[in-house]
Amino acid sequence: MGQECAMVAGMWAGAVAAAVLTAGGGATGDGADCREVRERARFAPPTAFVPSPAVTYDMRLVPAGAWIEVAQHTGEGGTTVTMRVKGLKPGHAYGAHVHRKPCGADPEAAGGHYQHRVDPVQPSRNPAYLNPRNEVWLDFTARADGSGSARAHHRWGFRQGEAASVVLHREQGGAGDRLGCFTVPFKP
Repeated sequence: MGQECAMVAGMWAGAVAAAVLTAGGGATGDGADCREVRERARFAPPTAFVPSPAVTYDMRLVPAGAWIEVAQHTGEGGTTVTMRVKGLKPGHAYGAHVHRKPCGADPEAAGGHYQHRVDPVQPSRNPAYLNPRNEVWLDFTARADGSGSARAHHRWGFRQGEAASVVLHREQGGAGDRLGCFTVPFKP
């Protein structure tokens, strides 16, 4: 009986492996170069007893408990980053960008904007580098219920270890006070 069970288990494992490979899970070919990230969290102050990967620096515009989700899809066509938020100040026009470092207690911990072509002068102020074609801008205006969303697509992908967070700014465009930050493990 033991040999029969082992033989059936082996046949079952082989069938499952074949099904997974046929469906594209782990096989080379279509979809093998796809990378996905999806993270979500609730904002908390940097001094919160239970730390969060989403940190608020301005409780009036990014209240504790507000929610954020960021997703990245990278494939043959480039990289798409989407962001959804809930619980923010209705009607406020927020700037949002991918930044180079993880969030910290200090709003400046996230470093500068991720740039596809890196400005040799930092902090970057040159419009040849500081623009939505060279950076990932996710600006949005919060709806009446405090929700918002944004999407950016580029034909390029992130470099390893150089994109680590999304920062919400007071104003739309290339700069502004940092209101909140969400650490995201972006993939190249």
